[in-house]
Amino acid sequence: MKLIPEFSYTAELAEPQVVGPGPYGVRQVLPVTGGTVKGDRLSGTAAIGGGDWLLAGDDGFGRLDVRAQFNTDDGAVIYMSYQGLVEVTEAAAAALTGADSSTNFGDHYFVTTPRLECGDARYGWVNQTIFVGQGRVTPGPVIEFQVFRVALQ
Repeated sequence: MKLIPEFSYTAELAEPQVVGPGPYGVRQVLPVTGGTVKGDRLSGTAAIGGGDWLLAGDDGFGRLDVRAQFNTDDGAVIYMSYQGLVEVTEAAAAALTGADSSTNFGDHYFVTTPRLECGDARYGWVNQTIFVGQGRVTPGPVIEFQVFRVALQ
């Protein structure tokens, strides 16, 4: 198996809506207000209506539950959902709360498993592809992901 770079994705986030502590941690809803997707086979912009239903645990990790959609530059709509795990280090927390600093890919554990869906025949390949991603936090806050396609050879 090998990982082939497929696209990068940025998500601009609004202030979190804090649901509060519950039996599994502190639930926060972070609406996506914008973003971009850039790759050789697909590019576009984030559509309004997506978000992350983040569950922050006492162990210093956030459990991601994301649903979003983007409009490709050539007129298709692609739905994306993913689960993930992010280690909320001091640097990540600072970037999420307004600091001018960023984290880098690999600085902390930030891994996702995107699933894409599209009804447009030009993008039918996304329906039969497994993806994995790694993330980082930049000021804004803006989350940036590198997304890879899992290939057998």
